[in-house]
Amino acid sequence: MADEMVLQAQKWVNSTYKNVSGYNPVTENGKTGWNTMYSLTRALQHELGIAALSNAFGPTTLSRLQAKGAIKVGESNKNIVKIIQCGMYCKGYSAGAIDGEMSEATRSGINTMMRDMGLSATYLDGTMRPKVFKALLTMDAYVFLSGGLEQIRFMQQWLNGRYFEKSTFYIGPCDGFFSRDVQQALMKAIQYESGIPEDQANGVFGPGTVAGLKAHTLSEGDSGTWVRLFTGACVANGPSNASGDIATFGNQFDADLTDWVKKFQSFSAIGVTGKADFDTWAQLLVSYGNPDRKVTACDTRFTITPQRAEALFREGYRAVGRYLDEPPGSTLNKEIQPGELDAIFSAGLRVIPIWQYDARSLADFKYSNGYLHGSLAHGRAAGYGFNRGTVIYFAVDYDATSADMDLIIDYFAGVNDALKSNGSKYIAGVYGSRNVCASVSGATYVPYAYVSGMSYGFSGNLGFPLPQNWAFNQIKEFSFPNGSDSFGLDAVAYRPGADFGQESVNDPDGSSVDEFIAYVQRVYDAAVSYGKGDPNELSLQFMRWEKYTDTRWRTLFGEVDDAFISYAADRGLDQARKHAYTDPSMGALINPDHLAASASGYFLKGNAGVGKANRAELASWGGDLLTFYGEWSRSDNASPLDFCRKTLCRPDVASTFALGDLIEDIDGFLVAERLKNGNTNIVQELRRILIGAGHLTRFSEFKLYRFGGVTSNIQATAKAFLEDQIDDTLLSSTRALLIHRNCPVGKEPWNESDSVMTEFYTGFAETLQKLIDQQVARRAKFLAEQKAEKR
Repeated sequence: MADEMVLQAQKWVNSTYKNVSGYNPVTENGKTGWNTMYSLTRALQHELGIAALSNAFGPTTLSRLQAKGAIKVGESNKNIVKIIQCGMYCKGYSAGAIDGEMSEATRSGINTMMRDMGLSATYLDGTMRPKVFKALLTMDAYVFLSGGLEQIRFMQQWLNGRYFEKSTFYIGPCDGFFSRDVQQALMKAIQYESGIPEDQANGVFGPGTVAGLKAHTLSEGDSGTWVRLFTGACVANGPSNASGDIATFGNQFDADLTDWVKKFQSFSAIGVTGKADFDTWAQLLVSYGNPDRKVTACDTRFTITPQRAEALFREGYRAVGRYLDEPPGSTLNKEIQPGELDAIFSAGLRVIPIWQYDARSLADFKYSNGYLHGSLAHGRAAGYGFNRGTVIYFAVDYDATSADMDLIIDYFAGVNDALKSNGSKYIAGVYGSRNVCASVSGATYVPYAYVSGMSYGFSGNLGFPLPQNWAFNQIKEFSFPNGSDSFGLDAVAYRPGADFGQESVNDPDGSSVDEFIAYVQRVYDAAVSYGKGDPNELSLQFMRWEKYTDTRWRTLFGEVDDAFISYAADRGLDQARKHAYTDPSMGALINPDHLAASASGYFLKGNAGVGKANRAELASWGGDLLTFYGEWSRSDNASPLDFCRKTLCRPDVASTFALGDLIEDIDGFLVAERLKNGNTNIVQELRRILIGAGHLTRFSEFKLYRFGGVTSNIQATAKAFLEDQIDDTLLSSTRALLIHRNCPVGKEPWNESDSVMTEFYTGFAETLQKLIDQQVARRAKFLAEQKAEKR
């Protein structure tokens, strides 16, 4: 939407400087953007007597402004004052008339902006200081923006206020979003406090910074400036777990901070001490953390001979990344060599398959290349005998920016489609910067990320947290000492519980899905031999035991045959949760007890139909959506649609409603639908979904059978569960109790506007549709690209 005062600013700067050499006119549309700020910057440079005008407000511009001094009442150069007034309106602050006078309105606007920047009352005198002028002519925001974090904003304001007078420090944004600039500002602050001279404080994680951090181990009970710096680094790294816990910015190291630090350390695969030790400082501040810490994985382009494999094992390594292939014409000889896998496995190591054909510039990324590479990778992996469910990491080996992501995402969509068209034997992983890993994972549901953390200078590693789905993180490149046979190696950190490569090949029944189906068969056989009741219902009861068979669940869904549970347990059957498996097409880790709970809900209570809800929803997607609504209501994001897009079911983000949760909900629903409507059993249905082709169509089947195949029905049914009057007193009271537990007072669904709730339901429907779109092969797009290339 056009702003009248911004339009006035654009008209003024164009009319005033249109004949000045080096001035670039801005489009007069009333919309603030970088081009408007660039025009104002060039205008200021002209007024300061600079001949070679530039978009950059660099050292020359700042020094000329500093020589002139602060702009205050009585300023004789009215054009400079008008530039200030124009910049204020472009920043969203009132400045009175654009008349060249430092009026009360102009000075009041300047004070408001400086207050938002975090500057102390000492500076609120209505004058425009050079550094503030520099900040004015950027697109940085100094007010909190929806989707940011208030704790980050508090940190941003504190940094500006404390270090404003430092010669190498410049005012940064105060919008609640962590970024590369904020990360470097925090690093400079650490350097200042470490005693590094101002002119040497450069925001780089060098020896002086390392020494300063090693001298400042902090723990519970500590307070002061260093605690503020540490908590600033903590809040910058976002939630440490799926509950969305955020650290609090402050100067006290309390018990809550200790708890957060322990969770962060566990997530980051470093020592869990609860202290701000060097490993933790480094992990918070740079993408590689402490590069000299002991790790259990590595990768290399060099052949792993039996002697090298044994040497790696002796040094504590347990997995090595190796390349499945190399592009035609390559002379590096980096692909897996004959006999090499035997050498790796015999030494007790695992292998992590990596795919890289060039991948060093944006030109290498498009859908057709992804489809081709996915097909080739499948062929090479199958040729080596890699087992079903193996994750192959496809590389993005350059400093990709956010502007590059659309094409990179298209590439991975092609990879996914190729792997699925070859039977979904293998799963795609992504290798690249933090930003690449998060963007690809969120857009194409890639389950595991291999972070190129040692490329600290990559823009995609600065200002981005470690993605929640990281499995590996490269931290150091070095020459591995092995007598006269030293070779290049990358040290790689591994997150326990994530993909850890493969320990063998050519296993006939090596997948976790096969093992799970075999387990379900044993449960079903026990239910049949029990001789009482419906074997399918009994199987679901046992598989959801014990988490989903407590008193609350029995009240909602009826009693459980405890005698059968004892009967099955006595025959050596353990709980289903111990048989978690990797989904064959999405790669998510699936918890069978939750899947069984979803299936039980629909098996016992049935499908309420479009636009209606019953207790079955509580055991399935409705309960998860309710919890996720509570997560949004506690967040700093005013837009539930934006929150859904950034958080719901994304593998790279901590969330109470993860992709695995939705798959469990949907597969449970589909199992129950078929059990109730046909001559089948639970083993056959799970086999159909997980070993047959059902996993490739589950999302569209869910939309069809639960919501009639219509997107608006998804929204209506979600509303029915979260808001509408339900003719079931127990369900209504349980729903209200859960909402009160999850939501702050005043943020309950019935206290939100219809427009806000519609956004939330739209976000859920949009996520489901996006997953459906992932199922639909983009073969037509692939063929169209091939046709275009032949022209």
